[in-house]
Amino acid sequence: MPLRQYVYFALSSRRVTAQEITDLLGIEPDETRVINPRRLPADPAKPFCQVWKVVCREPGLHVDEQIARVLGRLRPQTDRIAELMKQFNSAEDEGEPGLEAWLEVVRYFNDDEQEETGQPQEGEKHNLFGWALDREAIEFLAATGTLLDVDEYDMTPDARTAG
Repeated sequence: MPLRQYVYFALSSRRVTAQEITDLLGIEPDETRVINPRRLPADPAKPFCQVWKVVCREPGLHVDEQIARVLGRLRPQTDRIAELMKQFNSAEDEGEPGLEAWLEVVRYFNDDEQEETGQPQEGEKHNLFGWALDREAIEFLAATGTLLDVDEYDMTPDARTAG
């Protein structure tokens, strides 16, 4: 079964810019994103937000290996990330959080556009479907107040639409 997957750690904020996060952590992101940069009064449901990401899209790695690569870059700044989370999410700040952190796992099954496969290749002991979080990853998530989110999508074409 074809499988495409990637992992990223993200910090997002409505008060802190991606550049400020970079400056505060001393880590260059792989990607940044601005959501609704024009904050239209007519659409308050889509608030302005900036996202700072460290990403691993390397094919052929298990999810836990991709997570290890991402967290390997962040682990030296674990205390600083935890400090920023506390600083921007203090009890004095009512309502929405000032800074959110999450570790995102994204997997696409039956993705015919991708060459990577979840089946074991010659010489492999196991396939790419299974994964686990090790103690170090769990400790990082707990220390930094990071949410783990796993999105999995079945890309199998719907048999009813075929033909």
